[in-house]
Amino acid sequence: MNVIYEMLAEEKKRNIKMQQAYRSELEKLPKGTICKKIIGNKAYFYLKYRQGKKIISKYVGKDSEQISILIEKIKKRKYLENVIRALRAEYRTLCKVVKD
Repeated sequence: MNVIYEMLAEEKKRNIKMQQAYRSELEKLPKGTICKKIIGNKAYFYLKYRQGKKIISKYVGKDSEQISILIEKIKKRKYLENVIRALRAEYRTLCKVVKD
């Protein structure tokens, strides 16, 4: 039983390290969504996100390559947020089993 307890304690430590690593990677990625506004016959792209109670809208340009890179970064951010959410749930379970 002691071996299993030690394994779970190690898993708890690993979980904390993974959460920290994912959070630091998450800070480097943009948050929000890409919005397309059509004014006249031209399309303009904006990155919209929340800062406190305000909604910030930043112009990102017309370059489709730059926009596609930004979209990929936002998708990666959403993925990492889901991974962190799953790790937190796993951590709560580990805390119930492994008492420090």
